[in-house]
Amino acid sequence: MEKLRCCGNFLESSKPYFAMISLQFGYAGMNIITKVSLNRGMSHYVLVVYRHAFATAVIAPFALIFERRGQPKITFPVFMQIFILALLGPVIDQNFYYAGLKYTSPTFSCAMSNMLPAMTFIMAVMCRMEKIDVKKLRCQAKIVGTMVTVAGAMLMTLYKGSIVELFWTKNIHPRQSYVTDTTGTTDKDWVKGSILLIIATLAWASLFVLQTKALKTYKNHQLSLTSLVCFVGTLQAIAVTFAMEHKASAWQIGWDMNLLAAAYAGIVTSSISYYVQGLVIKKRGPVFATAFSPLMMIVVAIMGSFILAEKIFIGGVLGSILIVIGLYSVLWGKHKENQEKEVEEEIPEPIKSIQANGNTILVIGDIEANEVELQKEEANTKLSAVAIAMPMPESPIKANQDQK
Repeated sequence: MEKLRCCGNFLESSKPYFAMISLQFGYAGMNIITKVSLNRGMSHYVLVVYRHAFATAVIAPFALIFERRGQPKITFPVFMQIFILALLGPVIDQNFYYAGLKYTSPTFSCAMSNMLPAMTFIMAVMCRMEKIDVKKLRCQAKIVGTMVTVAGAMLMTLYKGSIVELFWTKNIHPRQSYVTDTTGTTDKDWVKGSILLIIATLAWASLFVLQTKALKTYKNHQLSLTSLVCFVGTLQAIAVTFAMEHKASAWQIGWDMNLLAAAYAGIVTSSISYYVQGLVIKKRGPVFATAFSPLMMIVVAIMGSFILAEKIFIGGVLGSILIVIGLYSVLWGKHKENQEKEVEEEIPEPIKSIQANGNTILVIGDIEANEVELQKEEANTKLSAVAIAMPMPESPIKANQDQK
């Protein structure tokens, strides 16, 4: 029985890890398919619209079936949270990310997205969701990791370097329409794409932080929150596309790679990922949910080299190494913080009962400050112990013996 319990506890604690690893493979496939679609001339504005239309169509029926009862009231503050979530995710994040992906490459885009934990930490500090104590090692690790991550992103942006040759790509000659044209991009386009990717990552980090607050309202209705964000994001993306794309032909889509890119991105990386991401954030926090992005970069680099004959530059490799080092420095600090919280939660209440010399002594921790301490306005109230002696009543048999 103990082995079964240990196995069950292990599987339960491993669910967030398996979920985030699976999402990274899903994101990796989306990057490759989307890059092929963008190379074929599909507008990234239209792609965002179709992506979230698919996501809404997939996730909304499940929300209606499983979460029909007890729906939170959509007040104006709640609606504004949903509106801003949709604006940050479907509109700003994905449009800027796709534009940056078009100017750079899938591996470079994934490497830049590894800045997400550091940016999430910065946004959480600004929103007072993270506390900083410079004297503690875990906070120092977060700060240094953030600085190293930013340095890696700057290196990738400003320094391109020579091409890194991979031994398995020398004899690969894919079709011209699928090739990632990274060698033909100018340095100006490379910097432009890097800036777009940084803006997208910043919007993504803001989405993580705001989603933490929205989940308090939709605590038991994550599917409903996901469907609402996707639906509102679709409407916003339509408005943006009408403003940016003036050709009706841009909306045309057939049974080709464009349809696959929209359907795959909508079903896998929007509807499923939003829902799973919300569950993980609810259980482990926003920083943990960003811990596995380096895995996506590795998978994309391997797939991109085979499918797209993607060229990897030395500046990208060095910058990626710095970003990953900074990433895990931030995550190490977060892990130590979670351990401290768990220890604090395990501390028992200050109430004890002991027996001494036939008397029961009840020790009560006085958690209320006395009037003198309140008048002095002490910042930290000290617990005072009050010992109450409760004599045990004599036995009736002993009393009768004394009378005799």
